[in-house]
Amino acid sequence: MGRWGRQSPVLDPPDPQQLQVQPPTLPPRTFMRQSSITKIGNMLNTAININGAKKPQSNGEASWCFSQIKGALDDDVTDADIISCVEFNHDGELLATGDKGGRVVIFQRDPASKAANPRRGEYNVYSTFQSHEPEFDYLKSLEIEEKINKIRWLQQKNPVHFLLSTNDKTVKLWKVSERDKSFEGYNTKEENGLIRDPQNVTALRVPSVKQIPLLVEASPRRTFANAHTYHINSISVNSDQETFLSADDLRINLWHLEVVNQSYNIVDIKPTNMEELTEVITAAEFHPTECNVFVYSSSKGTIRLCDMRSAALCDRHSKQFEEPENPTNRSFFSEIISSISDVKLSNSGRYMISRDYLSIKVWDLHMETKPIETYPVHEYLRAKLCSLYENDCIFDKFECCWNGKDSSIMTGSYNNFFRVFDRNSKKDVTLEASRDIIKPKTVLKPRKVCTGGKRKKDEISVDCLDFNKKILHTAWHPEENIIAVAATNNLFIFQDKF
Repeated sequence: MGRWGRQSPVLDPPDPQQLQVQPPTLPPRTFMRQSSITKIGNMLNTAININGAKKPQSNGEASWCFSQIKGALDDDVTDADIISCVEFNHDGELLATGDKGGRVVIFQRDPASKAANPRRGEYNVYSTFQSHEPEFDYLKSLEIEEKINKIRWLQQKNPVHFLLSTNDKTVKLWKVSERDKSFEGYNTKEENGLIRDPQNVTALRVPSVKQIPLLVEASPRRTFANAHTYHINSISVNSDQETFLSADDLRINLWHLEVVNQSYNIVDIKPTNMEELTEVITAAEFHPTECNVFVYSSSKGTIRLCDMRSAALCDRHSKQFEEPENPTNRSFFSEIISSISDVKLSNSGRYMISRDYLSIKVWDLHMETKPIETYPVHEYLRAKLCSLYENDCIFDKFECCWNGKDSSIMTGSYNNFFRVFDRNSKKDVTLEASRDIIKPKTVLKPRKVCTGGKRKKDEISVDCLDFNKKILHTAWHPEENIIAVAATNNLFIFQDKF
């Protein structure tokens, strides 16, 4: 029994045969080696800004405009430079990205763009550091890749920022701080830091403060390891700002930010006989205001809400959200495409959104039987599920996000398309994160996909979609209409114009 409850047990090595769920789950991961650390400073350093963009003619609806693009514009992209997560902090002043090379790049809002009229959403590189390194588990003969799976910010309480980052096995707490002064004139050590012999100290000096150029430092404060046998897919900071959860395929652990050697296992769906395994955990998140409530989604298309006040081990959920399957859409791929890849609670805490392969759904926490809103993301792909299964695209995990007012939601698609849905007007738009639009005064034109028949001039045929270009990771500024979209190794930043 640990300080925070039952300590997570030492987990046995998983049997790859046992984790297989029918229909087949994700294909085997392709592990990669980390690129040279010398490339960190060159990561996401290209910025093309928009200044004085002309207001588009509109009927009162928001039009999205290009603001910036970060990252090299070369066609030769290394696997380590591919962005794997995007996250704004709580006030939107900082924007963090993680990549497959284990690096975290933090951008800061440009003060001049914020003070401009109209306000512009422009960000500059603030700090870059190596969060995770590739490792090898010699006992299990497993390579642990350095890819950053998730980044979560803690609420800012002073000028210092804290964030959590995780790869497949280890969560780290990072401190990001600024320093613009240094001290010199020590009595007990030299200017280079070496300790002086006390016998050589013949006079006392008063140390002085020296002004230096602003230096942003990122230092690891805590490392939370050795609690997950399976790959970590989610981390979420509790509203009490003292605890956080980490979830893998079969278990969810609760950590305290000050305790690194113990965690509390709050969900464990691993069956005694692994042949009886029917589902895995795909995402988990804490409620934004109720510190005792969290939700997690599964590969069977269900979302479970748990209350830690009712039981120490939350294997028995308080609520289960699941929509009955439409018999007319039943196919061999039904179980695969119903798997939920992401779940996000609204800022108000009343609603949540879930993303499956073909749609995004809005749920009311007070109604478990069915979603209150369902938005098709790329329904035109239903006829192509067979080819998507053969090229493994059917296993892609798309994320989703809310805007600050919970009135709009956003998620990604293929061909570098991303979708924005307005919950009030029930209107939606398909936009493209393309290098062709990285010019000043560029307003994003809505894109349409043609499924058959005669194709119009501005439409693209479903057969011409590039499935290697996909928007998996998106983020929305918590207070303004500024969105960040990750497209391979590029980060696009868009803002609205009225």
